[in-house]
Amino acid sequence: MSDDRILRLRDLIRDVPDFPKPGIVFKDITPLLADPTGFATAIDLLAESTRALGADLIAGPEARGFIFGTPLARSLDLGFAPIRKRGKLPWKTIEESYALEYGEDQVQMHEDAVRPGQKVLLVDDLLATGGTMAACRRLVEKAGGEVVGMAFVIELGFLAGRGKLGATSPVVSLIEY
Repeated sequence: MSDDRILRLRDLIRDVPDFPKPGIVFKDITPLLADPTGFATAIDLLAESTRALGADLIAGPEARGFIFGTPLARSLDLGFAPIRKRGKLPWKTIEESYALEYGEDQVQMHEDAVRPGQKVLLVDDLLATGGTMAACRRLVEKAGGEVVGMAFVIELGFLAGRGKLGATSPVVSLIEY
């Protein structure tokens, strides 16, 4: 995506070397969140990039998927379905597991969060290895929903996470490193 607004967003993302461990350069979005114009711009760009996908609902994983997904849902006049770590939701849930570097984790969603046939846009702040978002996709599909796209503020292209997401729906990222 080529746009002066993207350059402004890039300026609001801070590199934190050696976090959470040596050799990793963490992309810190907190300066972007603290800047009202920058944050609004990110939401506007996500809305512009995804409006044509025809979603009925937005879903996103905690916590940063909530940060970007809920204002995007508001901007597109859609509802939002939270996807959380195991044990955090109060109602009946469905679950999907995914692999971590050492072990596995699970994400859950209320069993009635997505209706059969509903078109869902998945949103998160960052696409890295793709494991979490691939699990979110499977979870939406398990509920009978159709994933019409996935949107991210940042994509770490060198980690090839896009390849884990499947080629059946568009993947939008505003900034790629």
